[in-house]
Amino acid sequence: MSLFIKKLLFTAIFNSCLFALLFIGIQNSSNKSKVNLFTSESIELPISFLVGSSFILGSIFGSFFVFNNE
Repeated sequence: MSLFIKKLLFTAIFNSCLFALLFIGIQNSSNKSKVNLFTSESIELPISFLVGSSFILGSIFGSFFVFNNE
């Protein structure tokens, strides 16, 4: 199995687990906020969901960068 497929599989499993834990953790969250987009606003979402989903998306996009320290 190539290194790219292993890295992609690990990232998918790790972030899926984080996403499942995020949903379990926000069950009783009462602090809600809206996100201001360019021309509109989103619906009210729990702040913990906004922060957690931003972290997960950053983790997914960050896994595609290749750093050569040679």
